[in-house]
Amino acid sequence: MTEYHGQIQLALAGFYDVLTADGEVFRTRARGNFRKKDLKPLVGDWVTFSAETSKEGYILAIDERTNSIVRPPVANVDQVIIVTAVKMPDWSSNLLDRQLVALEEKHIEPVIYFTKTDLLTAEEKHDFQTIAEGYRRIGYQVVLPEKAFDEESLTQVKLLLANKLTVLMGQTGAGKSTLLNHISPDLQLATGEVSQALSRGRHTTRQVALINLYGGFVADTPGFSAFEVFDMSARELGQYFRDFNQFSDGCRFRGCVHLNEPGCAVKEAVAEGNIMTSRYENYKLFYDLIAGRRPVYNKHDKKH
Repeated sequence: MTEYHGQIQLALAGFYDVLTADGEVFRTRARGNFRKKDLKPLVGDWVTFSAETSKEGYILAIDERTNSIVRPPVANVDQVIIVTAVKMPDWSSNLLDRQLVALEEKHIEPVIYFTKTDLLTAEEKHDFQTIAEGYRRIGYQVVLPEKAFDEESLTQVKLLLANKLTVLMGQTGAGKSTLLNHISPDLQLATGEVSQALSRGRHTTRQVALINLYGGFVADTPGFSAFEVFDMSARELGQYFRDFNQFSDGCRFRGCVHLNEPGCAVKEAVAEGNIMTSRYENYKLFYDLIAGRRPVYNKHDKKH
């Protein structure tokens, strides 16, 4: 039996379609010992598998992952496009910063794409240009379309996809599926109106697949991703704020958590307008949220 190496492109009902470097696709199943080890292959995993035919393969080993996310379940993600509505649902810097922190912790590069910009008044549009510029200064790629899903913003997204594995995520109703449909009209993803009866949106997809778009791979299942929990300790939180890292070396105390310590360079940068006030306020909220959690004793300390 021949052994191959490739990346899982599709997971459906216990079957995994694996793409090799030669462009061949093999349908495989996971060996039973994965279940015993509580290890489940994910779309995006690089795997070694054996196969006699293209329809009968078995996954033998999973390469070490650089990262993985839960919704959608995908491994080795290079970037996440955070689809962020300016209205309907209302804009929330808290939600955006929460998503950015969660992605920084997983070493995934975020891209911010603002939707529904056509609903903004001229004054609101100016405010969002200031917000977008603030996030660009931190080092994030930000797409703020002049008109909803205009050609220029879609071109920016298409150029970002090359040689990367990309996932779209954001609040229900923010326009994730709509953005994917605009990037690739052939997809015809069910956009699923926000359910009136439920506060949560209906799930519109049942499988996870990677699709080849503009020289990269995109997960065709947008994530719901209400990041309600942080995996890091309160003391570690600050290191996942890129803007804080630009100044924290100047803090008087090593291990400064930028709250009540004297000689804090981060608080000074906020006061001088070099760090957005909204970012600092959200940091304090997140810090209190993490610090107020009950400790989970059965969880191994994460080594950094």
